[in-house]
Amino acid sequence: MVKNFVLDTNVLVHDPKSIYSFEDNVVVIPLPVLEELDRLKKESRSVGRNAREVIRELDKLREKGNLNEGIHLENGGILKVMVLSEDQVSNVPSFLYEKYMDNWILVYTIYLMRTSQVPTYLVTKDINLRIKADSLGIPSQDYLSDKSDLEVLHPGYEEINASESIVEKFQREEFLNPEEIGVEECYENEYFDISGVYGRCKGGKIEILKIGKEAIATKETFRLFQRAGIFPKNREQFFAMHALCDDSISLVNLIGIAGTGKTLLALACGIDKRRKMIVSRPTVPMGRDVGYLPGRVEEKMKPWMQPIYDNLDIIMDRTGMNLDNFLKRGKIEIEVLSFIRGRSIPNQYIIIDEAQNLTPHEVKTILTRVGEGTKVVLVGDPYQIDTPYLDKNSNGLVYVASKFLGDRLFAHVKLMKGERSELASKAAELL
Repeated sequence: MVKNFVLDTNVLVHDPKSIYSFEDNVVVIPLPVLEELDRLKKESRSVGRNAREVIRELDKLREKGNLNEGIHLENGGILKVMVLSEDQVSNVPSFLYEKYMDNWILVYTIYLMRTSQVPTYLVTKDINLRIKADSLGIPSQDYLSDKSDLEVLHPGYEEINASESIVEKFQREEFLNPEEIGVEECYENEYFDISGVYGRCKGGKIEILKIGKEAIATKETFRLFQRAGIFPKNREQFFAMHALCDDSISLVNLIGIAGTGKTLLALACGIDKRRKMIVSRPTVPMGRDVGYLPGRVEEKMKPWMQPIYDNLDIIMDRTGMNLDNFLKRGKIEIEVLSFIRGRSIPNQYIIIDEAQNLTPHEVKTILTRVGEGTKVVLVGDPYQIDTPYLDKNSNGLVYVASKFLGDRLFAHVKLMKGERSELASKAAELL
């Protein structure tokens, strides 16, 4: 059955192409939403950029017909811009006639529910607006087309209890068919712990991992895998470092709670590669763009980049290098994510820290800037999100993992064990 979906402004700003995500249903944009887009288009951040993109998209569709009457979309759906007069909303609760734009969106939705012959739903990423809608008897939902389920997302590895004969065969022949260990199918670059011997899926087979040319990677040997003075302290960290150091993998996703070593491992492997590194993280915590802070880019970014410098200090201490001298060599560049758009970045090693604060659209913008020979590392904790309208299932970090899983260019590892300190691990567990 065809349905009406009334879109809130935050849905359009979150995904400028969202109007094409509702199949053969009717997508309704209330006029107050256009007013909000007009106000947001002046913003210099991604919010403003996305608002402008939505406006341009609507302008292109306007050439195909009348937006108020409805325009047929290529996916079979219909897009309408809804305009109401005072007479049409006279029966709507008077308390909604306030300055709050959210209330006007509710007014439009109530009117459509009362006058349309098909079910009507309000789509918004604002949790409070969904609560208000429910209180008024309005069916509402989050924007789901770019959501993934973090709880069922594959961690990037499997632990297999195999017989002694299987383990001996694996060490002797250096590969196994997945069926031999009870796995129906493995996806590309999935890691395996087969009774303490490590392997990875390549071309449909599980190949044994080696450290250097000789040592087979096992629980007893993975500490030999040292990069820039940093070695893995647990199995997941070893898998992560292996993926970070493999030049055949162009995109690595590292997910884990605070203290699991995500950023430290990414930096250590980047320094070991001796390629130029670009490091950035979203400037979300202070709630405003870097232009409001004085000084050069490095000085503007310092409040957000201090965790990067803290990790570099650890590496410098392990390698006997001086951080100031290392930075002066120009081997690492602190970049503002806003400036990546429009660039082409070949032959570099890019680390995006706190990537859980990026929308799927923003991650797409970053990845489409990548040139030949560049490796991108996305690092973050989906349970610590500071961006409004994002959650553990809709952020760019988890979205990338769900879409790229199984691709030969991609590896994903979920780090479980905190290694920062005993206190930090206990705090993460208890608090």
